[in-house]
Amino acid sequence: MTTLPFGLPFVVLGLGLTVASPAGGDGGDIRPAAVAGRFYPESASALRLAVEKFMRDALPALAKEPLAIVVPHAGYIYSGQICADGYSQIRDRTYDTVVILGTNHTTPSLRKIALYPDGGFRTPLGTVPVDGEAVSALIAACPDCKPDRGPHLREHSLEVQIPFIQILFPQAKIIPAIVGEADVGLCTRFGAALAKVLKGRRALIVASSDLSHYPSADDAAVVDRKTLEAITTLNPATLQTAVRSQMARRIPNLSTCACGEAPIMAAMAAAKALGAQGGRIVSYAHSGDIPVGERDRVVGYGAVVLGSGLEKVPASAPTTSAAANWQLSPEDKKALLTLARETISRYLSTQTVPLPRGFSPAAMERRGIFVTLKKRGNLRGCIGRMIPDRPLATLVGTIALQSAFEDSRFSPVTPRELPDLKIDISVLTPMKPIPGPAEIVVGRDGVLLQKGGRSAVFLPQVAPEQGWGRDEMLNHLSQKAGLPAGAWREGAQFSTFQALVFGEGGP
Repeated sequence: MTTLPFGLPFVVLGLGLTVASPAGGDGGDIRPAAVAGRFYPESASALRLAVEKFMRDALPALAKEPLAIVVPHAGYIYSGQICADGYSQIRDRTYDTVVILGTNHTTPSLRKIALYPDGGFRTPLGTVPVDGEAVSALIAACPDCKPDRGPHLREHSLEVQIPFIQILFPQAKIIPAIVGEADVGLCTRFGAALAKVLKGRRALIVASSDLSHYPSADDAAVVDRKTLEAITTLNPATLQTAVRSQMARRIPNLSTCACGEAPIMAAMAAAKALGAQGGRIVSYAHSGDIPVGERDRVVGYGAVVLGSGLEKVPASAPTTSAAANWQLSPEDKKALLTLARETISRYLSTQTVPLPRGFSPAAMERRGIFVTLKKRGNLRGCIGRMIPDRPLATLVGTIALQSAFEDSRFSPVTPRELPDLKIDISVLTPMKPIPGPAEIVVGRDGVLLQKGGRSAVFLPQVAPEQGWGRDEMLNHLSQKAGLPAGAWREGAQFSTFQALVFGEGGP
C-alpha cells in the first residue's frame, strides 16, 4: 500500500478485503465491493465523477472493430487514466455481455479458470448482474472452467473494471473469470472456448493486468514497451517469450513484467479466434508519471486494443530538448496553471488526479519549481523542489498537491476554499553558487542560504513583495533557517537562481 502524503491510502497493487458473500435477490450470490475506498472512491457520486473525468480526457479509438481490450487494475489514482484510454476504444458501442478476465492474486492453488456462476458484483454504483447462461455455456464448452466463487471474494483485478462497465454499458451483464495460471495451452484452450460461446453475441473481452512491478522508471519504460508490443501480435507464446526474456535480464527490483499475463494470453487467443487481425498500443504510463508517485520504484500501466480495421498509431512529435533556448509560451503557462488547479480540485472531489500529458517539449524539461497558493491575497501554501527528478508538467501536479495539503504552516485546503485560491507557479533556473552576498540582486535573484547544517530559500519575488532590501531579506532568510538574524554575515554559503513567475492573475 502506498500512503499519500496527506493521509489517504490508495493501493498500487494489493489484495482486497476478506468479505462474506450474502445471497442476492435474483437467485444468486452478490459479491460485495471489497476494495471501494482503497482502489477507487467509495462514494457513488465521487466514483462516477472520477470515471467521467477520466473518460473526458481519454484518447481516441484505434480499431474499427474492437474485440478485446487490455487495461490496468491498480488504484484509480495511479492507473485510472490509462484504464479509461482502453475503454475509450469501445465507448460508443453497445454490449450485452462483458467478459472480465481477472488476475489470480489471492488463490495460489488455482490452476484452472474460476468462474463466478451467478448473482452479481456490487460497487457503490449498484450491482451488475452475472450472465449466468453464458457462464453455464462456457463451463460446458471448456473442461478447464469451473464454478468457483472463492477466488473472486478478495480479487481486485475484476472489481476495479466494473465501475467503468456500469457507467459505459449500464445494461450489460458480466462473465467474471479468474485465469489461474499463465500456461499457454490453458489460455489458448480457454480463449477458443470463450470465442465459441461469444460468437453471435454483442460481447466485449476485458483483460485486466498491470505491467512491470517495482523497477526504476527508466527500466520500466523499456520492459513495458516490449511486453506491450508482444501483446499486439495475438500470439500467447510470443508474449510468454517476451516476458521470460525480460525476466532473464535480472533487472533490479523487477518482480514481474505483467501480473495479468494469463488473462492477457486468454484474451489474445479469444480475440484471434473471433477474427481480430492484431492489436494497437493505445497508451502507457507508470506510477512515476503520476503526481503522487516516485520514480525509483514504479508499476507500469498500459492499454491495448485487439481487433480488426486497425488505425495507424499517430506519430509522436520529436522529443528534442528545449534546454538550449528554453522558454514557456503563453499556452504552456496556461496549461500548467490549469493542471495545477485541476490536480487539487480532482483530488478533493474524486480522490484521483489527472495524468499530465499533451504538453510541449518546453513544458517537459526538468526544471525546479515552486507552487504558491494565495487566498484573498494572503499566503495559503507554498512548497517547491529545487532539484527536479521529473518533467516540469509532472512536477507541477506533485508540488501543487504538496502546497495544498503538506505545508505545515497551514491546515489542508478544503473544497470550499478552491474558488478563493489563486495559484502562482515559479519555474526556476539551475542553482548557481556565488562567493558572497554582494552578488545578490534583489528582485532578480532567489537565494538559498546554508550554514551549520541549516538552510532556507526565498524566491526572487519575496523581497520586493515585502519591501525588503538585501540585508533585511538575508536577516529574514537566516531566521527562516532557524538561525539568528545576522547569521548570514559570517560562515554562510549562498546560491542564487532566477525564476519565471506566472499565475492565474497574470505574470
